[in-house]
Amino acid sequence: MIAETYRGERDSYKLALEFSDGSKIELFSFPNPPKRLNYPKACGLRHLALKVKDMGSCVSYLANKGVSCESIKVDKLTKMKYTFCKDLDSLPVEFYQTY
Repeated sequence: MIAETYRGERDSYKLALEFSDGSKIELFSFPNPPKRLNYPKACGLRHLALKVKDMGSCVSYLANKGVSCESIKVDKLTKMKYTFCKDLDSLPVEFYQTY
């Protein structure tokens, strides 16, 4: 377990787990998550997140392949950049910049 954080503005907890190979899982709790699977805060498996070294290069690469991404945001907790796009089934895929 890396950290457990309560986010008051969302009335939710975030539990960050890291495995010996460096892979990570983040588990979230939300009091009333939407039922639709393609919303980022939905019940069940929300989405896959892939780490990238350079968010700008990632978004440019995806745009050149015809994939549109949301605007790049900064995670208030980790200060890391992230964005979402949709897969072929319109489910969200996250890209998360790590250092």
